[in-house]
Amino acid sequence: MAEVEITGLEKTYPGGARPAVRAVSATVADGELLVLLGPSGCGKTTLLRMIAGLETPDAGTIRIGGADITHLPPRERDLSMVFQSYAVFPHRTVARNIGFGLAMRKTARREIEAKVEWAAGLLRLEDLLDRYPAQLSGGQRQRVAVARAIVMEPDVLLMDEPLSNLDALLRLQFRAELKKLLADLGTTCVYVTHDQVEALSLGERVAVMDEGEIVQAGAPLEVYDAPASIFVGGFLGSPPMNFLEAVVDGGAIELEGQRIPAPPGWTAGPVLIGVRAETIIASGTEAADALRAAAEVVEPLGSATLVTALVGGQRLKVQVPADFTVAPGDRLWLRPRPDRLGRYDPRTGLALT
Repeated sequence: MAEVEITGLEKTYPGGARPAVRAVSATVADGELLVLLGPSGCGKTTLLRMIAGLETPDAGTIRIGGADITHLPPRERDLSMVFQSYAVFPHRTVARNIGFGLAMRKTARREIEAKVEWAAGLLRLEDLLDRYPAQLSGGQRQRVAVARAIVMEPDVLLMDEPLSNLDALLRLQFRAELKKLLADLGTTCVYVTHDQVEALSLGERVAVMDEGEIVQAGAPLEVYDAPASIFVGGFLGSPPMNFLEAVVDGGAIELEGQRIPAPPGWTAGPVLIGVRAETIIASGTEAADALRAAAEVVEPLGSATLVTALVGGQRLKVQVPADFTVAPGDRLWLRPRPDRLGRYDPRTGLALT
């Protein structure tokens, strides 16, 4: 079993004003792909490096397969890590880069050759084994880094923003290939990214981090559809979730002098309404139970159009079909889907249940 158990992990760097990681506990099931998602400085890479043994925690434990590895040196942990910067050796061929870890283990030459051929085949590097990194594209160098990691057949694979240095098209292509590769291998994987699309598309579970803590973890759609806080909703999604100041009163939501029905069970009082752009039904003609708005900015995206609309003095993003005719200044009527509305405490920013 390669289950990863993290309990009460903490890390503060010398001179740091606050902990980089604060009392983090999490479990990654055997064969699961967990994505750590969050903005720069939230502690996700520090957490990954502590699992790898590249940073020493101030408190807490790390177990893999039930064995405590908290204070083992990196070479004694059955882990492989893929770095953001590729970290391939410029003076070694692709074949020697891939087989480097095996050579350090003093694996027999024929076994190294066989495993290098296997990993190269998975990453489509068979025709590049005699080349040097300087002769490769960024995407090919990243494939070499991944091949070097998986050839070790580790218990756990750690990946630190492995796609961030690729251009948009390469990132899209490699993301799909990487997802299939990791599913086929069935290796337990902890994957760090700040890219929310990457997190949602790759992860079996997503753990969102903020200021050194995991603030929400769950299945990608669960975290996307029901953010636990305005931080999660505002970070996850492109565009992020809209948050509108309102008051619930008499079974209705009052917003900028307008009223729409409140979902069943909502209690009276001030509230922040959370609503995703794609869950708002827009119309160019007056509609019952809809908010009157004015289009301010129109952004055609190809497959859809993103409209920034004004409801009184509050702005929100609305996603409409590409063939929906709208121009800045047009009047719109917006009806949020009641089953997709979230409500948040205006003081704490936490979801209300």
